[in-house]
Amino acid sequence: MVVPLNQIATVTMGEGPAQIQHLNGRRMISVSANAERRASGDVTKDALKLAQSLDFPSGYGVELGGAGKDQQEVFSAMFTALIMGVGCMYLILVMQFGSFTAPLAVMLSLPLSLIGVVFALLITRSTLNLMSFIGIIMLMGLVAKNAILLLDASRKREAEGMSREDALMSAGRARLRPILMTTFALIAGMLPVAIGIGEGGDFYRPMAIAIIGGTITATMLTLLVVPSFYDSIEIAHDRMLAKFHLRTTQRPAFVAFLQTFGEALLTLLTLRWFYRNARRLLGRSGVAPAVMTPQ
Repeated sequence: MVVPLNQIATVTMGEGPAQIQHLNGRRMISVSANAERRASGDVTKDALKLAQSLDFPSGYGVELGGAGKDQQEVFSAMFTALIMGVGCMYLILVMQFGSFTAPLAVMLSLPLSLIGVVFALLITRSTLNLMSFIGIIMLMGLVAKNAILLLDASRKREAEGMSREDALMSAGRARLRPILMTTFALIAGMLPVAIGIGEGGDFYRPMAIAIIGGTITATMLTLLVVPSFYDSIEIAHDRMLAKFHLRTTQRPAFVAFLQTFGEALLTLLTLRWFYRNARRLLGRSGVAPAVMTPQ
């Protein structure tokens, strides 16, 4: 049966969308723009602030999409890759050194490279993008090499009977030349990429800049900071072992281990530092802390 349209609807002339877009089963309107003379991440951040400041009716909202969403997903994946790479590096160093504490000095040297990365990107007016993030991941392995060379030579001299401080100084003098040679060779190899010579050079330029800046600062700071890190960590390790052996004479070994491990964990979290300072302040103010003594 044919029914006239005017019996079931009111036909009027008006305006409507030429195309209806859907995302995950919901209607959506996409707003896009090109970024010029500014980093796309900064433009996206300002656009999101502007969109979120609007008072949308109930049922409406804002969601990032397009290149901005892809960039966020890539950065989170790269960050995951960075964490996994550092974790695998630590496990390999534990097997090579035969110690859980010695590789910590190598791990603590990794953030030193980020200082040079930030300064290099600021000086060259580059941004933290996909290629510079790849350069940071590569830098983690390159920077660890210097610390590994230094600590490996130091531990060999310790095994020969030298004291820890003498071994560190001797290893620093012996490994200074190979560390500088590898650093200069790496910088020289990355200079053409950092200058941006050739077609597509600007795309790879941030990666080379990040590697060069991080290598320079990490090399200078590694020779000074890593020996101090290693000495402090090993002193704390020896102190904890002495406490554990002393406690095993007074209580079961498992209880002594838990107590020593908890104390080490509190030290790493700097909670013991706050506790000691609180005791000092109470002592200076004349308030004696309560102490429980066994009967």
